[in-house]
Amino acid sequence: MNGDAVTDSGIWFRVEASSAASAVRRAAERLGAQVEMGEARIADLAIVAAELTSNLVKHADEGVLLLRPVRRAGQAGVELVAIDSGPGMADLTVSSQDGHSTTGTLGIGLGAIVRQASWFDGYSLPGRGTVLAVQVWPAEAARPSWAGALTRPLTGETISGDGYAVRVVDGRHQVLVSDGLGHGPLAGAATDAALAAFRDAPAGPPAMVVGHLHRSMSHTRGAALAVGELLPEAGVLHYAGLGNIAGMVVEGDGRRRGLVSLPGIAGHQRPTIREYDYPFGPGARLVMHSDGVVDRWRMTDYPGLAERSPLVMAATLLRDAGVRRDDACVLVARSWA
Repeated sequence: MNGDAVTDSGIWFRVEASSAASAVRRAAERLGAQVEMGEARIADLAIVAAELTSNLVKHADEGVLLLRPVRRAGQAGVELVAIDSGPGMADLTVSSQDGHSTTGTLGIGLGAIVRQASWFDGYSLPGRGTVLAVQVWPAEAARPSWAGALTRPLTGETISGDGYAVRVVDGRHQVLVSDGLGHGPLAGAATDAALAAFRDAPAGPPAMVVGHLHRSMSHTRGAALAVGELLPEAGVLHYAGLGNIAGMVVEGDGRRRGLVSLPGIAGHQRPTIREYDYPFGPGARLVMHSDGVVDRWRMTDYPGLAERSPLVMAATLLRDAGVRRDDACVLVARSWA
């Protein structure tokens, strides 16, 4: 990594050797300065980054770490997401306590992370691996978001053509997932146009928003995209999509209901745009992902995951269902009540 500013999509690090720890720590310190976190909290952030990478090196298989800025409630912080493919922990709560160790060390790693973090969540399954999500804020932590998502570029690329956005406008809680056609900078430019148009779109139902995005993207190569609007108080989800964005409602018992996305490319020709309504009961989750994620996953394979934060759920699905030969994006949203 150079000294350039870190974008909101963040930077992925492959963590396979102890030498990665210093690179991640230095990048975290630079990002902390970029968001004007203050020296004391930057020092705390450095500890979190060092301990996360140390745990990946000591305990993990195929460990990776995402570092990115996070903004909410008028302030900015830093978010780190550590993901590995094994061996996993039998009890993450016990492993997060000071003094617990599985390798004969002092057992302060996860305990130190929890102490320095403003917000911490994780999920681990023996034989499958662990996901840890940490936020460090300069002052009081912002309330955890009702939606969480990650993007990962195609192996060998630094720019992803996939992206997501979350907004609340006039009481409407809406999410977007976009997959720019192809890969690389031009695909990324199409998705950037979709995200900008989404943030600026007038308040309205998903079908109206998708139409606005379509008209705003005619100068790009186009994208598959979908917009969801959650109304948990009414037990309803409104949804409109174009192209191969997968959407589904996952019930509390693990059952999945697929969501309709019509053929078409936002920004090109005259696609048919139609909105559909779906039941969205207590405990339900909206899951959306690009075609860089296969949809063969089942929640019954992940006991307890639906109770974790949307970000941790999204990261777990990206790890196990994402494909390396394509850009990938996963978004999870839930009731904020």
